[in-house]
Amino acid sequence: MDGEELDRAVNACQDLIAQRFPGGGERGAAAMLLADGTILTGTAPDAVNPAVEVCHEIEPSAGAFRPNQKIMASVCLHRDETGRVLVLRPCGVCRERLAVHGPDVLVGVTAPEDPAQVVWKRLRDVLPDYWMTVFSQEVSGRRR
Repeated sequence: MDGEELDRAVNACQDLIAQRFPGGGERGAAAMLLADGTILTGTAPDAVNPAVEVCHEIEPSAGAFRPNQKIMASVCLHRDETGRVLVLRPCGVCRERLAVHGPDVLVGVTAPEDPAQVVWKRLRDVLPDYWMTVFSQEVSGRRR
C-alpha cells in the first residue's frame, strides 16, 4: 500500500461529503481501503431517534465483510460549519471493528498541529495497551 492509495481513500471520503451534502453544513463520511485496492465509502444516515444512529464507518465495514476482504486503511472526515474538513480519529468501537483485520491496519488520525491533516498510524500504535494482546493469535490477523 502506498501514499497514492491512501490519498485516494481520503479523496473518496471528501468527495462523498461534497456530493451527498452539497449544501454545506456539518456532515461527515468514512472511507476504507481494501486489500484488493477497492475503496468503500459510507456516511451516517439521519434518524429521528438519536439512539439508533450509526457511525460513518458501518457501511464500508459491512461492505468489506460481504466479500471477505481485509481492510487495510480507514479514515473518517467531518466537515464543520465553516466548511473545513477535519479528521476524526477512530472511536473505541471502530477500533474494535478494525482489530479483526489485524494490528497493521492504518487509521487516519489528526496531525498535532493541524486537525485537517491526515496522519496515518498503524492500529497497534493507537492501541498500545489493547486488551486483546494477551491473545496473540487474535491480534495477529483476521480470523475467517
